[in-house]
Formats: sequence, C-alpha cells, structure tokens
Amino acid sequence: MSALAGVLQSDVAVKRQMHLGLFILGTGSHVAGWRHPGAMKIFQDFAAVQQIARTAERGRFDLFFMGDNLYADPGAHPSYTVRLEPLTMLAALAVGTKHIGLGATVSTTYSDPWTVARAFASLDHISGGRAAWNAVTTASGAGAANFGTQHPDHARRYERAAEFVDVVKGLWDCWADDAIVADAESGTYIDTARMRPLDHAGTFFHVKGPLNIGRCPQGQPVVLQAGGSDHGQALAARTADVVFSVVQDLDEAKAQYAALKKQLPAFGRSPDEVTVLPGVMPVIGRTDKQAREKLALLQSYVTASNALQLLSDRLGQDMTRFDLDGPIPELALPDTYHSFARVMLAKARRENMTLRDLYNLVAAARGHWVLCGSPETVADTLQQWFEERAADGFNVMPPYFPAGFDDFVDLVVPILQGRGLFRRDYEGATLRDHFGLRRPASRFF
Repeated sequence: MSALAGVLQSDVAVKRQMHLGLFILGTGSHVAGWRHPGAMKIFQDFAAVQQIARTAERGRFDLFFMGDNLYADPGAHPSYTVRLEPLTMLAALAVGTKHIGLGATVSTTYSDPWTVARAFASLDHISGGRAAWNAVTTASGAGAANFGTQHPDHARRYERAAEFVDVVKGLWDCWADDAIVADAESGTYIDTARMRPLDHAGTFFHVKGPLNIGRCPQGQPVVLQAGGSDHGQALAARTADVVFSVVQDLDEAKAQYAALKKQLPAFGRSPDEVTVLPGVMPVIGRTDKQAREKLALLQSYVTASNALQLLSDRLGQDMTRFDLDGPIPELALPDTYHSFARVMLAKARRENMTLRDLYNLVAAARGHWVLCGSPETVADTLQQWFEERAADGFNVMPPYFPAGFDDFVDLVVPILQGRGLFRRDYEGATLRDHFGLRRPASRFF
C-alpha cells in the first residue's frame, strides 16, 4: 500500500480535521488595514496583542504566529517597520494563555544555532510545550547592514539553513529527558551519562554544546518553514513539521501540496508528518456583496507609493519605471522573494492582468490569497481546499485587527465546527498534540 493510500485509508477510521494558525500583523495583513475604522493602529500595544491571543485561543486555533524582519523602512508595511521583538512578546503571552501554540520567525542567515536553540527551548519550557520556530533564510538583504555583512545569494542561504536547522535540532537532543536528577539525598544533580556535547564541525558552524537547559517538554519545539522555491521545499520536506505555503488558486495549491508530500518518503517520513497551511486573508461580510464592499473600502485606502514599494520588494526590482496600466513585463525571478514572485507572476499571466491589477493584489495581502465573502462562502471555500487536498488547514491572515479576526472566529469557525471539520476543544497539552505530531525521541539517548 502506498503512503498516500495509507493516509486516505486512515481518514476513514479517524476523520481528518483542519488546522488553523493565526499570522499576526498588529495592523493587519492589508497594507492599509490600520486605516479601517476601529482597527489597531500600532503594533506596540501589548494589551491589544494579548486580546488577539485570547481570541485565537477562544477560537481553538492551533498556533499564534508572528513573522519578523530585521530593518525599519518607513515606506514598508507598518507592522514590519514598528513592532515588538517576537520571542520577548511570545514569552509574555505564554503566561496569559494555556493551550495555543506560540511561533516566531528567527533567521538562519542572521542568527546563530546555539542562541536560537536555547531561546526556543526556553519558550517551550515557559509555555509548557507550545513553542514553534519558523526557520527562514531571510529573503530581503535590506537588513544586512545592521549585521555588518553582505546578504548571501539564494543557494548559499539555503546551504547555511540546512546545516543551521540540523545543529539546532542536535542541540535540542543533547539532554535525555531524565538527565536532571536533583536527588537531594545522594547529592546528584545531573546524570552526566544522560547529557552530551554535540561536537558539530561543519561548513558554516562549529558548535560544541550542549545547551544549558534541559530537554524540551515537546522533545523538540515544532519547526515551521515557509520557503516555496525548490531549495525551500527540499528543506521543508527533510526538516519541517509545518509548512506555510504561498498560493493563489486551487489547482496550483493542490499541485504544490502533492509535490511536497511526494518528497517526504525519501526522508523516511509519511505524508501526515508535515502539515501544509496556505496563507489566506479572509474578508468577511454578512453577505458576499458586503464583503466585496469591505474589501473595496480597504483598497481605497491604498496609496500608490505603498503598493508600488511592496510590489518592488516582492519582485526584487524597481517597478515604478513600468506603466501601471500596461501588461506585466517579462521579469526574471528574483534572488529574494522567489516563491512570492513565482506565484504572483504566474497568476498575472494566467489572468492577463495589468501591472495595476498585480499592484492591487499585492497591496491587499502582500501576495497571499485573498478570500472574500459571507461566512458560508468562506467556510465552503476552505472546506473545498481542505477536502481536495490543497491544504491541511490555513494560516489565517486577517486584514486588520481586532474586528477582521473576530469575524473569522465568531462567524466562520462555528460553521467549520458544525461540519465536523475543526475541533470544538483542545485535546492535548502541547503544540505537537494539536498538530497530531509524535514527540521525537532524542537521536543520542
């Protein structure tokens, strides 16, 4: 029996259920979401962030996730320019939440493995096993000057990332679960036979180890990955537990989903060991017409400079030199946001878009899929994608906070629950439990 047939057979015995992550940008995924009446205006209000996390937990979301960048550009998306540092924020949120996973981006190009392994191990202990690390190579080189270095090319970034992830996972495995004895009677604090150095010596890193923190409640925090290029998919297939995908259309999403799942057996993994969550920005109204009006209002707030800067950033070159009402020019895929550019240019050519059409698409959700409609329309579409295996769930990217997210939790989630597609309550204590992932054994013990 093939691996895929095995998964299909298991669906009969245990009904497959959708997973939901929240991608939080404090002012929303829409570049002008902060201008919507009642919207959160600045991503430094921790009380507002706490309320968003409570809403996500009330909605029984698997994951509360925060992306990151490493530079401030006043012309970029507001939440990427003014923001809280992700790990500090998540550690604070861990105290006020009980169930939801807590994930953050930390770059493999501008960080070091020992620090990353230690920080996420600490978050896993603080949260009781709810930590997740989004391992990204950092597409844009705009922050390189903040680290006194040059931005590596795409292939080199992924070579470094592959070794980086291996080192981090190795460091998480340097302690056995029972290494900390703390026996007051004998005076033994650590069983030294149950911990060991990593002694890694590779192309990019030399790391002795071990960490100065014991084994994580989850064994290893969940590893997220968002690369859509060939290099990115290969890294995800070998190392990731959850993959954030960039897609625009159902057939494209199904093909990308199947391509990733097909790679897993080569690494000794089954298709259900990796959860695929396409990013989606839902714009919800009482009716489809009202939802379209809400999206039109959001689009009316977009300025040409905002949208063109985002488009130039995503496509890796200055787009102001082209006619907005002309056809999409022939462009090579950039060395930066490879998957975003590939997906957007493919959609533009399929649908004979002008550059203005593409600019509006990017302004709406930074190149992610926009789903606009009534709660039933949104639920129907998500169900179709899920059941046709274009996704294992979705990384929800509200256009603005808090109301844009409240609409999804209060109006769409109950429909999905009523159809038996999404949990009504949490059934486990850790993020691995939420995703149905096993707790990995240490490679050393």
